[in-house]
Amino acid sequence: MKNERPETGGFFQRDRTWQPPAFSPGYKSTVVRSPQRAPVSFGNTLTEITGPVFGRSLLGPLDNDLTVNYAKPGESAIGPRIVVYGRVLDENARPVPNVLVEFWQANAGGRYRHKKDGYLAPLDPNFGGCGRTITDEDGNYWFRTIQPGAYPWPNGINDWRPAHIHFAIFGHGFVQRLITQMYFEGDPMIWQCPIVRTIPDRKAIEGLVAALDMASTVPMDARAYKFDIVLRGRRSTLFENKLEGN
Repeated sequence: MKNERPETGGFFQRDRTWQPPAFSPGYKSTVVRSPQRAPVSFGNTLTEITGPVFGRSLLGPLDNDLTVNYAKPGESAIGPRIVVYGRVLDENARPVPNVLVEFWQANAGGRYRHKKDGYLAPLDPNFGGCGRTITDEDGNYWFRTIQPGAYPWPNGINDWRPAHIHFAIFGHGFVQRLITQMYFEGDPMIWQCPIVRTIPDRKAIEGLVAALDMASTVPMDARAYKFDIVLRGRRSTLFENKLEGN
């Protein structure tokens, strides 16, 4: 047994001053998506607190290598190769094992493999843009990919999204899902993005920026970026689908 004090009381509350307002006219989608009435809290249903246990048998051998998981034999995706790694942690900075982590992104030219993506950048025939992995006993995850490109979007006359990777983190079932985005250290476009500018606290934004870790690079192959994900509490990562707390 560990010599630790037992936890009592509720979970740490998220600091709501970090959260972007639901109505942010600079991000045009919020004009029609923001609620018109006060939110109502619902308790978890049985379906939400039970469900399939995500195990390694769920994964394919190349699910966490986006450079080759969609490529033809002997070929690979085009673009700067990177490794993204980190840990999934709870509000007390303790590791959370056996968490299913999914990720998806644009290719090196800034285009998604999606039929409704209207950006004129070319598709990469060897890049699908999505993958998944499961955290180990210490909460660690990692995957290999290419660094995505920035792309324009029809929010304003000349608005661009900075390079980013989307993450979905699952609990015990598929209905327990948190979604966030990871940006890249040193990218000046982060601070010009209308979505990012809805976040009122600079530290909250910095929590979405992965640090370049040259000590963890693969020599002559890939740079490395470190991105930890905190599920809950005052140090929580910002999750775009759970602004009210998680």
